[in-house]
Order: sequence, then C-alpha cells, then structure tokens
Amino acid sequence: MALPTMTAEQRNAALAKAAAVRKARSELIEEVRKGKVSLSEVLKRADKEDLVKKTKVSAVIKALPGIGPVKAAKLMDEAEIPADRRIGGLGSRQRAALLEAVSS
Repeated sequence: MALPTMTAEQRNAALAKAAAVRKARSELIEEVRKGKVSLSEVLKRADKEDLVKKTKVSAVIKALPGIGPVKAAKLMDEAEIPADRRIGGLGSRQRAALLEAVSS
C-alpha cells in the first residue's frame, strides 16, 4: 500500500505535531523520574489523556526512582506485561499487578 502524498504544508504540520507529542511525553517521563508523578497517577491519567495511553509501560517504569532497566524488566515479567505494551493496553489485572510489584 502506497503512502498518501502530502503537500509540504501538511508534512510540516505533521512533523510539528509529532515533535510536540514527543516533547510532552518526555516531560511526563521527567516528572515521573523526579518523583512529581507516581505510577498510580500515570495510570489514572491514562483514562483521560491520549498521550499517556500511548506511552510505553517500560519507559514509565524505568523512569521510577530506584528502578533501572533490569529491575523494570523483572517487574514487567512478574506482572506478565509484554515489553512493547503501552499504558492504554493494560488490563485491570495487569495494572493491579504492576502497582503491587512496584510498591513492594
């Protein structure tokens, strides 16, 4: 399937929108890293905000204070969450298991 042809204006608008989304997502991750936003708050915001829904679970977990890539992978395995899962794709059981794993 061929990609739709876009005018230069449309392409620039799409690039600007993508850049704004990346910046907002990195700000969310930075708030988590600094401890301003907890994992439970992020999960609550996912019900209302598309940006949060489309953020990868692994990125949020790695941003939590005291959790690195190895511990994040272990937590996701314990909660039975695939590595590429996004927050919006988590079920209620996975959310509860993740919160439990992070709190302990």
